[in-house]
Amino acid sequence: MQNTDFQSGLMLDSEHSRELFAYYGLAVYYGQALEQQLVNLILLTKMSQGKVVTEEELEELYERKMSSSLGQLIHEARHHFTFSEEETDRLNELWQQRNRIVHHYFKERIHETFSPEGRSRMIKELDDFKERAQELEITLQQYTGAWIAELGLNAESAAAWAALERMHAASLEEQEQEKERGLGEP
Repeated sequence: MQNTDFQSGLMLDSEHSRELFAYYGLAVYYGQALEQQLVNLILLTKMSQGKVVTEEELEELYERKMSSSLGQLIHEARHHFTFSEEETDRLNELWQQRNRIVHHYFKERIHETFSPEGRSRMIKELDDFKERAQELEITLQQYTGAWIAELGLNAESAAAWAALERMHAASLEEQEQEKERGLGEP
């Protein structure tokens, strides 16, 4: 009987650990969604300035910007787009927290993963980051949509933007599939 209790306790522990890793994945995912919206703003800026008008130019710039770090994207977007002080603070805060999550999270917090209380704290922190990144990403999406409408893109630019949206949708679908593979049962 005692062995069964021990096995049951390990199972619960393992499920809680999987939940922690699921939240970690969601936090990273929404950090990348935020990066995507910054790329969209940068591309739209270039299009509005007439620096990118063909689909080929847009795709080449898209690929280049998608390989940029979040910090590089924030820096470049701020040169071309005016964010409120609150949005700038949120971007910088999320950038720093995203870097800690991606580069140091488990190295710094490994001991917390050994207890339910520690994992619960980590889950709460990751969920909070995810929520804040998602909120800012939606705000940036709204800016992008409003700017597209305001600019009244010409036919070639509109076609290029439609191609960009298809690439973005494919990228999101790929990320979602990777997330599902990572979170699914082994």
